[in-house]
Amino acid sequence: MRIVVRLDVMLARRKMRSRELAERIGITEANLSLLKAGKVKGMRFETLAAICDALDCQPGDLLEAVAEDHGS
Repeated sequence: MRIVVRLDVMLARRKMRSRELAERIGITEANLSLLKAGKVKGMRFETLAAICDALDCQPGDLLEAVAEDHGS
């Protein structure tokens, strides 16, 4: 099982740019980009809460558990 970040979907739904979200929550655009790309190993709950507050959503709107494809 892996966790997929769906931040880009929520940004599109809220018609918000990454730059605006980064400014609102106090992180760099580069770090937000890494988060959107799923290239981070973890995230502080404080950051997750700030993103949810800025986008008026729940953590489950941003994160999705996906089964690993192990092939046959």
